[in-house]
Amino acid sequence: MGLLDKLRGELIDIIEWTEPSNNDILCYRFPRYQNEIKNGAKLTVREGQAAVFVSEGKIADVFTPGMYTLETKNLPILSTIKGWKYGFNSPFKAEVYFVSTRQWTDKKWGTQNPVMVRDPEFGPVRLRAFGSYAFRVGDPATFLRQLVATDPSFETYEIANQLRNVIVARIVDALGTSKIPILDLAGNYEKLSQVAKDRIAPEMQGMGLTITQFLVENVSLPPEVEQMLDKRSSMAVLGNLDQYTKFQTGTAIGDAAKNPGGVAGVGAGLGAGVAIGGAMADAMRGTHAAAAGAPPPLPSAGAQFFVGMGGAQAGPFDLATLSAKIRSGEITRQSLVWKAGMAGWVAAEGVADLQPLFAAVPPPLPPG
Repeated sequence: MGLLDKLRGELIDIIEWTEPSNNDILCYRFPRYQNEIKNGAKLTVREGQAAVFVSEGKIADVFTPGMYTLETKNLPILSTIKGWKYGFNSPFKAEVYFVSTRQWTDKKWGTQNPVMVRDPEFGPVRLRAFGSYAFRVGDPATFLRQLVATDPSFETYEIANQLRNVIVARIVDALGTSKIPILDLAGNYEKLSQVAKDRIAPEMQGMGLTITQFLVENVSLPPEVEQMLDKRSSMAVLGNLDQYTKFQTGTAIGDAAKNPGGVAGVGAGLGAGVAIGGAMADAMRGTHAAAAGAPPPLPSAGAQFFVGMGGAQAGPFDLATLSAKIRSGEITRQSLVWKAGMAGWVAAEGVADLQPLFAAVPPPLPPG
């Protein structure tokens, strides 16, 4: 520091700090030549600031907004520490730190990795969360002791990581102990934010900081889990698949009428679509019935056979009906039968599926 700086320090008795625009400075040490402050110097502290007076490495006083004349009567604590008998008649060694006490807003936080929690509905799941918060320096003396020390210009980025780590640790605690189901979290962000803020506040106070606002903006599941939830939601939205199938059929017919081939051109595709829709509807009805506690539909009775009876075709009959007719004598071993897949009509006793039905029926009596 040159001669000009020394002379300026001897002549200028105004101590103040005007924050530059677009800065993130939390604390600024006022520069004076050899840290010498004259007796009767004027200290100006603006709104949103506090001035911490340090003498011989110890905090002597904290000044709130206003204008002060630095004399013994203004600094009783400092006077006691130094034990000056003659006031400030000569320059004394001291430092003034200006601390920004305004609110710092729109600070972001987020979980770097998913956190594992136990959901009452889905069981163990991994969650990500992010949001924003605001803070300010609530205790300038503690802030200076715990974080600033002798840093001539302390900025927000120097504590950003520490604050984020504290916040993430406490939000994980809040998620784990809140017992709020994942599907209900969106309606409880405010509650979750307050719980997390209450948990974060004590640790912030230990650093001289006060958290003024804490917001949980989003809690999300891993992408693959979200995809499964989307599918589940889609099934719920479809609702009555019978009605959905009819709607799709009507839409297909309308579209087919606009095509050159007309309805006939898409008949096969439409039939397949109706069949698939019917199968889906049957499956959904079975699922819904099982969920409601109703028994599932009876299984199919098996193959269906046509029978030649009295010179005419009868049927088709399932195996239970055929068994009854065999016991009553309406169908004999020589009765002709046929089912889908057979090349032609054959005697009933020659069909493997029907042979067990004749096991309890005696053969015809031999001729007398």
